[in-house]
Amino acid sequence: MSDFEAIIGLEVHAQLLTETKIFCNCRNIFGSAPNLNTCPVCLGLPGALPVLNRRALEYGIKMGLATNCDIATRSIFARKNYFYPDLPKGYQISQYDQPICSNGWLIIEFEGYQRKIGINRIHLEEDAGKSVHDEQYVAADTSLIDLNRCGTPLIEIVSEPDIRHPGEAVAYLKLLRQILQYLNICDGNMEEGSLRCDANISLRKTGTNTLGTKTELKNMNSFRNVERAIIFEINRQQNILLDGGNVEQATLLWDADLNEARIMRTKEEAHDYRYFPEPDLVPFEVSDVHIADLKASLPELPQNRKSRFQEQYQLPEYDADILTATRELADYFEEVVQELNQPKLVSNWIMGEILRWINENNSDITRFPIQPVHMAELLNLLAQNEINSNAAKKIFQHMLKSEDTPAQLVDRLKLRQVSDEGYIEQIIEQILKDHPAEVAAYRNGKDKLIGFFVGQVMRASKGQANPQILTELLKNKLLQ
Repeated sequence: MSDFEAIIGLEVHAQLLTETKIFCNCRNIFGSAPNLNTCPVCLGLPGALPVLNRRALEYGIKMGLATNCDIATRSIFARKNYFYPDLPKGYQISQYDQPICSNGWLIIEFEGYQRKIGINRIHLEEDAGKSVHDEQYVAADTSLIDLNRCGTPLIEIVSEPDIRHPGEAVAYLKLLRQILQYLNICDGNMEEGSLRCDANISLRKTGTNTLGTKTELKNMNSFRNVERAIIFEINRQQNILLDGGNVEQATLLWDADLNEARIMRTKEEAHDYRYFPEPDLVPFEVSDVHIADLKASLPELPQNRKSRFQEQYQLPEYDADILTATRELADYFEEVVQELNQPKLVSNWIMGEILRWINENNSDITRFPIQPVHMAELLNLLAQNEINSNAAKKIFQHMLKSEDTPAQLVDRLKLRQVSDEGYIEQIIEQILKDHPAEVAAYRNGKDKLIGFFVGQVMRASKGQANPQILTELLKNKLLQ
């Protein structure tokens, strides 16, 4: 790539978490039986008139505010005309020259540097249906149409061509998803199609400002596939240009199984869609007061929360980044810290035991069975040396399946830590008496045997001896 520079822009479609569709009262829900959630409006039957979903409009404005956009107080919908089997009206209601949000930006972090990515526009539109080509259900030369998705409310977030590296594209997309999830307006599930990404890619000679011919990549349903597809297309265009050829403007479909993209169609221009104002919807207006109210309702956004965690709780950037990955995980951390003001200890356990349980169970923090107040109680016992680390982990495992409190489990399992020096010293003396050869070897320089003696004492005390006191007493005895 030394001869060429990649120019990348992303078009991200996010399905909004409204109860009903954008222009009708059909349920907006994933996974229903085919063609169940439909009506004359989303099927485009003659005489059916759309009515804008107020909540969808507010969600679009919230995303615009969260991404530093200008919010239009007056906007209109347009008809985007094209034919496809799963688009029964023969057009899509979208926005064209008067979107609800424009001129925004985000700062992304990638490999130790930051880049400002401009957002050209965020506009509202309806989704199309879904064509089913799965040979498990239909013959190879047959397609089925599911129109449940018709009319699902979308926002399309169109970036400026400010991205220069596939990794930057992934970082930008991850930040968008994180913001959408913090706002609770989209679940961000790429596998189910509620978050979809198209990439526009072109190459230009390094050091020049002239843009090359762009292509559009579709059908990327994971962050990894976004990165792989962009790398593939950059290499494909580079090989064409190095061979003296010309890149053709086209839409390409990414095939994750073959790790390659194939041309699906030559790319349409805007005039091919024959945009014109939607005659069945009047222009809509949003007051400055309403916009201000929506801005006031925004939660603390992920990048701001990460910075606050580093400053308020003195956490390393790595910890803060993981803890603020989702709004719910950040909330859980702060609820535990409210009960036990030891942020680093809480962070360590969340990043260790709690996230391990979440990953092993393919779950998330909202389904984690231990309430923050009980997690704080457990960690307080550990911090006060009432129990040791091994005991805390045993109690944690019981708490996952039991309604008993940590204090009750400590007593029932007999895991309370013993700090009585006289009791521990008696055990040490007996262990040293039982292992004279190991004592002699340690005194002759085999320092690693200290772990052996600690293990023997812990076993004899049934894991209850205070490790710090134990180790100090043991070393003193071995030096005598």
